[in-house]
Amino acid sequence: MWMYHRRACTVLAAAAVFCSLLVTASAGAADTLPSETPATFVPRVDSFDYVKREVMIPMRDGVKLQTVILIPKGAHGAPILLSRTPYGATDRITKNSSAHLSALIDSTDVADDAVVNGGYIRVMQDVRGKHGSEGDYVMTRPLRGPLNPTAVDHSTDTYDTIDWLVKNIPESNGKVGILGISYDGFTSLMALVNPHPALRAAVPINAMVDGWRGDDWFHNGAFRLDSLTYIHDQEATRGSQLAWWSDHYDDYDTWLSAGSAADMARLHGLEQVGFAAKVMNHPAYDAFWQDQALDKILAKQGVTVPTMLVHSLWDQEDIYGNMALYKALKAAQPDNPNLYLVIGPWFHHQERLDGSAVGQIRFGSDTAQYFRLHVLRPFLDHYLKDDPAPAAVAPVTAYETGTNRWLALQIWLRHRASESLFAARREFAPGFIRRGSLGLRILRLRSCQTSSVSAATHPYPRRGRRAELADLAGERPAGRGGAHGCIELLDTGADATREDQWRTHRQSHRLDHRNRRRLRREADRCVSG
Repeated sequence: MWMYHRRACTVLAAAAVFCSLLVTASAGAADTLPSETPATFVPRVDSFDYVKREVMIPMRDGVKLQTVILIPKGAHGAPILLSRTPYGATDRITKNSSAHLSALIDSTDVADDAVVNGGYIRVMQDVRGKHGSEGDYVMTRPLRGPLNPTAVDHSTDTYDTIDWLVKNIPESNGKVGILGISYDGFTSLMALVNPHPALRAAVPINAMVDGWRGDDWFHNGAFRLDSLTYIHDQEATRGSQLAWWSDHYDDYDTWLSAGSAADMARLHGLEQVGFAAKVMNHPAYDAFWQDQALDKILAKQGVTVPTMLVHSLWDQEDIYGNMALYKALKAAQPDNPNLYLVIGPWFHHQERLDGSAVGQIRFGSDTAQYFRLHVLRPFLDHYLKDDPAPAAVAPVTAYETGTNRWLALQIWLRHRASESLFAARREFAPGFIRRGSLGLRILRLRSCQTSSVSAATHPYPRRGRRAELADLAGERPAGRGGAHGCIELLDTGADATREDQWRTHRQSHRLDHRNRRRLRREADRCVSG
């Protein structure tokens, strides 16, 4: 009997402890609210028509570079298209969050058709020291040598990247093409120095080739002041989060109030970044610039990879590079069958945008789309596909403005160094009409020099607020420019009304008369025949 009571007591004691714990737990639950966010969320992407992989690819010095890989679902034996950029590989695809590759790779990517319709694998990589990549950033890092004592450069980083890609993407056919615009065009050219055997095609577009002769920083010795804004935004932070500030509506007033370029650099703290000092310390075409000029480097080495150089006729930033490189390569390798040149009617980087117009100049069709579909895509297919069709691209594809047609040429025009053709207007006023024509004459130039001084104390003559790029592209509301004293952009062609022509004629005469007379005198000294 006593055993029964003992067991009963034990059960009652256990029940009391359990109830006590239950009450305590209930009280604790009443005092907390569990987080609704899981420790790790796993997105559901089974319905996507592509596979995205983000990897850190190791370089030979142990530094890892962030790389985004987009593979069309079901891809097999697909070529790889690589771009190496300082502008943020991840940012390029996160602007459009979609289950469809066509939305992720839109028309802002010059390779959109090849990826969406051609089944290419798209790879974008942050260059060393930018955004998600490790390592130190150096603006347009020079090749290993006197200007770069390290063991790595863009050539070695591209080689190591391609080597990893062809070994770790089983969906690929082992063939890689590299392409890019501007800075990305520069990294595409650097890939041609001691290239990886799997690199089968390169498309440098509006590439930076020589930073002093005519690309970006200097244009034949004339320093582009706006370069300081770019240097600031690129080098102030790894992720380029810190934007350049301004204290005037008009950039002309901003620079005028600052004084010199050095004053502006100090105002924005550019003594803290490395490349600003290099630019300031090398205003002449010295070894610093000459030893980095890729037209000289590649002409000396020779180019073995099929390469398509793409040039914009109205490139405001890199109008020198690709044409100089083409000239140098043709001189060094006149019989190279794998060198192509494309010349299109575009501003800087317009190849990836709508190419039906530049400002008010309209071509009647989307010339950029034509380039992407009928020039770029056949070139890539021929050199990167396993069963390629014959190359249907001419050695030179050039757009002829005026007739608005594409020309297929065997070689670009050659000119004697002592002579050049110059299209000059008889009058130096915008939109001036003489008997219903633009007054264009083809004139032969003789050797001539002119000079002009522009300084904070002696600024170049101007009228009110400058015409900004947005104005010229027609992106501002009508009438905004006129309110600030800008000359209106009018249609002065054959269809323009007599009133429009007369208004343009009157506006031209409101320009500084003394400056117009000076321009005429200089033209008369330069022009013969």
